[in-house]
Amino acid sequence: MVVATKRDYYEVLGVGRDASPEQIRKAYRQSALKYHPDRNKEQGAEERFKEAAESYEVLSDPQKRQIYDRHGHAGLSGAAMHDFSHMGIDDIFSMFEDIFGGGGFGGMGSRRSRRRGYDLETAVELTLAEVAGGAERTLEFERQDMCDRCRGKGAEPGSQRRTCPTCGGYGQVEQASGFAGFFGRMVTACPSCRGRGTLVDTPCSQCSGSGRHAKQRVLTVRIPAGIFDGQSIRVRGEGEPGEDGASRGDLHVHVRVRRHPFLERHNNSLICQVPLSFAVAALGGKIEVPTLGGKATVKVPPGTQHGQTFRLAGQGLPDLRSGRQGDELVQVAVEIPRRLSKQQRELLQQFSQTEDGKGMPDSKSFFERLKEHLANLGSG
Repeated sequence: MVVATKRDYYEVLGVGRDASPEQIRKAYRQSALKYHPDRNKEQGAEERFKEAAESYEVLSDPQKRQIYDRHGHAGLSGAAMHDFSHMGIDDIFSMFEDIFGGGGFGGMGSRRSRRRGYDLETAVELTLAEVAGGAERTLEFERQDMCDRCRGKGAEPGSQRRTCPTCGGYGQVEQASGFAGFFGRMVTACPSCRGRGTLVDTPCSQCSGSGRHAKQRVLTVRIPAGIFDGQSIRVRGEGEPGEDGASRGDLHVHVRVRRHPFLERHNNSLICQVPLSFAVAALGGKIEVPTLGGKATVKVPPGTQHGQTFRLAGQGLPDLRSGRQGDELVQVAVEIPRRLSKQQRELLQQFSQTEDGKGMPDSKSFFERLKEHLANLGSG
């Protein structure tokens, strides 16, 4: 008969017999990260993981370590030990909170992890003028909050919650599962306590044991200048409360910027397209353009071309981070009249007879290049 033997615990963790508790903790952490079955799918990884966990359980306990140092595995044969061959991974980690903390490893709590409260969302609408100067909004919304009577415990004042006998307070249970010839274990929320780990015999009369009830919340939120459409502001701790004292969720305020009738945003600049008559474009003049603060006068020089842009310094929006003020860009669109009076037609005909191309260098260059291109085609 072959008797299965266990490896030396110090050898399993790769430390010497004089290793300090801190060295043992570090060695176990390295082994757990390397062989955790959620990360390592190689054959034998889970057994190596459980072997490391068992080694740590002994060597991290001063009394068990002393017995092991004197008598080896035989000295622990009668000691209370965990049955690692049947324990779930969550249960194994429940012994090592000093390494992994309350949040556990890989997203798994060492016992039932306390869930952070749910986040909430709402939306506000701003004008471009409010974006330029920043704004405040008073928000009214409803959220599930802790019950005032039981302070979120779900139990009637004077009574206490008790550990769930089904899951032993873990909030999770393991169930055998099998399909298509594969058999394994599945961890699910405890059906008795619904994942809380505790039960209440006398539910709170105000919240019926849920520990929560709807409350109205009024909150003033400051929206910084320069914010963009679609951005959100996170107000920490204004969401719903977490379980058993866990942190609250946050409130996310989504910003929508109302369309301006004349101004369009491009980064921190504002663009305004202004129609310009043919006469003013040719002769020059002054035009009034809209701004966020009202209006401004722009001087148009003679010979202004279609699409030409004029800059109004400091009339744009502030940068969200630096606060530096953008500009307003006024782009003119030369408008050609669709209908001409008899007098206008006659005047334009007289004007066309005076054109010699000197005043329109772009047209002269274009037609000269076109003539040369056609000549080259003909010679080819």
